[in-house]
Amino acid sequence: MAEFTMELNDEQKEVRDWLHGFAADVIRPAAAEWDEREETPWPVIQEAAKVGIYSLDFYAQQYFDASGLGIPMAMEELFWGDAGIALSIVGTGLAAVGVLANGTEEQIGTWIPQMYGDANDVKVAAFCSSEPDAGSDVASMRTRAVYDEAKDEWVLNGTKTWATNGGIANVHVVVAVVDPELGSKGHASFIIPPGTRGLAQGQKFKKHGIRASHTAEVVLDDVRVPGSCLLGGKEKLDQRLARAREKAKKGGERVKNAAMATFEASRPAVGAMAVGTARAAYEVALDYATTREQFGRPIIDNQGVAFQLADMRTQIDAARLLVWRASWMAINGKPFTAAEGSMSKLFASETAKKVTAQAIQILGGNGYTREYPVERMHRDAAIYTIFEGTSEIQRLVIARTLSGMPIR
Repeated sequence: MAEFTMELNDEQKEVRDWLHGFAADVIRPAAAEWDEREETPWPVIQEAAKVGIYSLDFYAQQYFDASGLGIPMAMEELFWGDAGIALSIVGTGLAAVGVLANGTEEQIGTWIPQMYGDANDVKVAAFCSSEPDAGSDVASMRTRAVYDEAKDEWVLNGTKTWATNGGIANVHVVVAVVDPELGSKGHASFIIPPGTRGLAQGQKFKKHGIRASHTAEVVLDDVRVPGSCLLGGKEKLDQRLARAREKAKKGGERVKNAAMATFEASRPAVGAMAVGTARAAYEVALDYATTREQFGRPIIDNQGVAFQLADMRTQIDAARLLVWRASWMAINGKPFTAAEGSMSKLFASETAKKVTAQAIQILGGNGYTREYPVERMHRDAAIYTIFEGTSEIQRLVIARTLSGMPIR
């Protein structure tokens, strides 16, 4: 087990500086254009693939960093560049992790390479879980998967929403209900291969922020996939469902939901994204405050501005520390006895909203225009308190964890 430390080693610093350079030289110059276009920034993703950032190898190296700091460090630097473009680069990782966590070795070797493509022909993947009536309430999911034993095929029907890369992905990973009586424990994940009939993109959302990231509905109409596309295989699924039924008979409804535990472990990464956006806005505001003069002196000489910047920096550093603590705990198998994952995501996401708003205030009228990036950063920051569990859900998870109540 790695000791908790706030000091990056030389290799981590090298990776951080490399990512920062890519964010500064490639992502930032393209940010305003792709925000206005509201389209997937394929050229930037291709550049990321060419240098090795957009790849499973890079993601895996950071994920398995023994200190736990690889992923939060990478997320902070990329999202410091621009949240929309960064999400386009890392969005495939969510689907890949879904396969890594639940798939067989054959499924991992077959499908993950198809999610990324290569530097000459980049692809993306989509993880489809949320539904119009089942966002935070995963137990209300309606998308069904029914097994056709005669053909060894699964038939999926339903509508997914808020899917990053939904409809444009080469590979979709879809969560569906296989046993409605078990609630959230009766779910399974399926690979939908490229070109599968019955899968279509529904509404593409025009969003307030992160506009360079494609978000859309995914409609599944009698989608048939081979039995081999059930992640983990049918034997494993049958065993898991049998255990869930047995637990339900013995009062298993009070057993903590495994999916919620998985989300808890992944939330620090979202917190790191928020830290990156907050840090970017703070740096713009600090630079502006030290160079902008009013009444013959820099505006940072005014206590009202100086105190805001002091609070902004303090909140950013505190958020990063919460993210790093939770990330270290997750990689080292430390239980989140106080919902430390949700704590990190809650504090960091609220910090991003607050800091970006303060940055606009410091820049005044300039901050409200698209001539300066803090306006875009403020719009982007709003998503952090919504996706991967709203701030209200984070507080609920924390409170229930502290009280010992079940998290459904």
